Amino acid sequence: MLGSGILVLPGLAARIAGPASLVAWALLAAASVPFAWTFASLSARRPAAGGIYAFARDAFGRELATVTGWLFALWQVVGAPAVALIAASYLAYAFPLDRPESFVLGFALVALAFLINLRGIVLSSRVQVAVLAAIVLLLVAAVAVAGPRVRPSQFTPFLPGGPLSVGVAAALIFWSFLGYENVSNVAEEFADPRRDLPRSVGASLALVGGLYFAVAFVTVGTGAYRAGGGVAPFAALLADVFGPYAAAGTAVLAAGVVFAVLNAYTAGLARVTYATARDGGLPRGLSHLNPVSRVPDRALWALFLGSAVVFGVYYVADVGLTTALLVASGAAIVVYVLGTAAAWRLFRRMRPVPQGLVVTAGVACGISVAVAPFLGIYLAVSLAVGAAAFAFAHFRAR
Repeated sequence: MLGSGILVLPGLAARIAGPASLVAWALLAAASVPFAWTFASLSARRPAAGGIYAFARDAFGRELATVTGWLFALWQVVGAPAVALIAASYLAYAFPLDRPESFVLGFALVALAFLINLRGIVLSSRVQVAVLAAIVLLLVAAVAVAGPRVRPSQFTPFLPGGPLSVGVAAALIFWSFLGYENVSNVAEEFADPRRDLPRSVGASLALVGGLYFAVAFVTVGTGAYRAGGGVAPFAALLADVFGPYAAAGTAVLAAGVVFAVLNAYTAGLARVTYATARDGGLPRGLSHLNPVSRVPDRALWALFLGSAVVFGVYYVADVGLTTALLVASGAAIVVYVLGTAAAWRLFRRMRPVPQGLVVTAGVACGISVAVAPFLGIYLAVSLAVGAAAFAFAHFRAR
């Protein structure tokens, strides 16, 4: 959950909606509660490799499950380069790097995450804990130091872009609150899912929601988004607090955050690809498990090669960071629509029916559907891949 969005989205959202972007952050933090509780509750009851993919299969059948698996693969293939571009932007901001050099360093982070995951989930989780602990400490320290520099004058005018701008900002900020579905993908790795999932999700709700809003607040209140632009507002904030060398430190922090995101999602989405291939929704050769580490090594390699191709396309076509993030968000939001709808249906099948969870899943599905139109044309890529997956599954079944 504590991901790459915190590095760029406070600035990008503030440029869209001004100080009113804080309303969008608060709304998304509240909206993340039904998402978190839906996926955690269902995963605790039904831990399985593939998470939402398995839920869609059980709720709707193989065809929509295949659509979900393909969209997860798309999410990884286009999302990993998009997240790496965030690190590349910060590195280029802080150091005298040209565009090829910053892209090479960004791609190196993608490659490192794949190599670590080839070693197994245990090593992956240990690296994740160490990186995230350092990130939390640095963000808390930055907010504490920047807090006294917040000025009331930075909050006026509060709504320069009108009410609609808050909705647009919320659609962009949605990227920062993705992650609860990824817990479902690795739920079977938990020693005690019924105990551990609610605890971990509850802790993340409080920590991430509060920390995100605090960072967004000081970004707006200090005017850092005006100085740093949409690319590196956090670097501008820390440079104002700690001096000229803070930009270099922020670039290192950005690389750490991006690596943590890549590490977590590589672990989860490789297992979705493995589960999809195991059920025939992708070539069955991708369902191979390494006999030593028990990781889906062929699925990992397939996703890495796909990410490498997209990374090259982004470089050659000069694709911007906002475009890359919106394309990846399209896949994520469609997955959320399918996942929450599947959860709603599976909860209704349980006996006795957990009415509270049925309502929670319905609310989460409604939020996903409401956010999707704000993506505009960028949603077309995910819809096209979903249609191709449905056709593949349909003809394969026949």
